[in-house]
Amino acid sequence: MAQKRTVVYENNEILYLLEQKQVKNLNLRVHKDCMVYVSANPDIQAEKVDDFVVSKGAYIRSAQRKFREIAQYAPQPKQYVSGETFYLLGRGVRLKVEKNVRDTISSDGIYLYLCVKETEDFAKKQKMVTRYLDEQCQCIFSEIILETYPVFQKYGVPMPELRIRNMETRWGSCLAQKGVVTLNKRLLEAPRNCIEYVVMHELCHFVHPNHSKQFYASLTMLMPDWKQRKEALDKSATFWL
Repeated sequence: MAQKRTVVYENNEILYLLEQKQVKNLNLRVHKDCMVYVSANPDIQAEKVDDFVVSKGAYIRSAQRKFREIAQYAPQPKQYVSGETFYLLGRGVRLKVEKNVRDTISSDGIYLYLCVKETEDFAKKQKMVTRYLDEQCQCIFSEIILETYPVFQKYGVPMPELRIRNMETRWGSCLAQKGVVTLNKRLLEAPRNCIEYVVMHELCHFVHPNHSKQFYASLTMLMPDWKQRKEALDKSATFWL
């Protein structure tokens, strides 16, 4: 059960939720709703956690400001009408809704053509666009995994199973013991080289399950420019601070 605690940083209160569980280190996260979450081992006194939160005060305020700015300029929910923009591999494609006797959807890289029998049928349009984007995720992500995987064969890493889902706080994750890589659906909006970075990152975890020096050494050896790719990805959206 998480407990609410309050500390004072530069004459301003910071409210945070403390969860005590078996963790090695103090972990602090700022969620997009600006709430601060801290996990700590039960052996650590709450007062010491308070001091830790205060020491992170500047970071917390900066993260909260960034999330408020993101919320202020966040795009409005899609209405699936002509003129709306969807992003595929870092490029915007403009939606064109047209009346047709058959329901079809396709893209030429500039426009996303949505042909429907009833142009005012919101549910139908939403379903068709969502299915199209899901198919693009499956196709592109699978292709990148196939391209990246061969260098891991020599480590005895099995071909991973791909799962795709919406995730609030990370671009990807892996379950090495089950041979599963999960990628965030929103990665489809990022440039291809950024998706390649996330796939490489997750596959490296099959060899090094943590973020040790060995993990980063392997990542750097296999993808020397991973930091630049990560920076470009982080600019496109802020999930984990």
